Amino acid sequence: MKENQYIHRIAKELIQWMPLAKFEGEVIVVDHEEQVAEAVSYLNRQAVVGVDTESRPSFTRGVHYPTALVQISTEERCYLFRLTHIGMPQALADFFANSNICKVGLAFRDDINGLRRRRDFKPRNCVDLQSMVGRYGILDLGLQKMFAICFGKKISKSQQLTNWENSKLTPEQARYASTDAWATLLIYKDLLDHNPLSKQEAEALRQADLDKQRQHQMEVLAAREAENSKI
Repeated sequence: MKENQYIHRIAKELIQWMPLAKFEGEVIVVDHEEQVAEAVSYLNRQAVVGVDTESRPSFTRGVHYPTALVQISTEERCYLFRLTHIGMPQALADFFANSNICKVGLAFRDDINGLRRRRDFKPRNCVDLQSMVGRYGILDLGLQKMFAICFGKKISKSQQLTNWENSKLTPEQARYASTDAWATLLIYKDLLDHNPLSKQEAEALRQADLDKQRQHQMEVLAAREAENSKI
């Protein structure tokens, strides 16, 4: 077990200079029902996988689109299930209800709820990194920042707002989607390889960070008021 030496937060300006990391394993697009059984059979043999989902971006307030893609990754292989083509197969719903397999995601409640709107299931053994990283002293909750803190590398977000309901995924979309799911898995495994903080240490760190943010906000407001008083 490694000593916990994670930094608590990282600046975007620092991340942009880091080397790029991307999933280099096998990417399999599942867009026909006859592909589902083989894909789920492989995933059911895993102990832990990384998960992410994608939806068509909406640029109109109040308009939301259903989950278009769910990507499930091991360190060697990532399956991209195109739900706009195959719906939410029962075998895939059963996979998410399988308590023997740990599914790791980010802001996972939203992803799971999106999948359940396509076919309901009772999620089991689903771990949200955002509820976990605080125990290791990491206070940034975005995937890109978490990955940079853990590995000193950046993952691209350039395809995030592309149309995930297109008839075919571009190679860039497929690699981006796979990388996000793979990254959640790597972060989870890296955390487990380190000693967590005690409950008291984690709470003290969180409180100190809140105090620092409040102090910064007060300084910004004071500076703004000082500027306004000169007008």
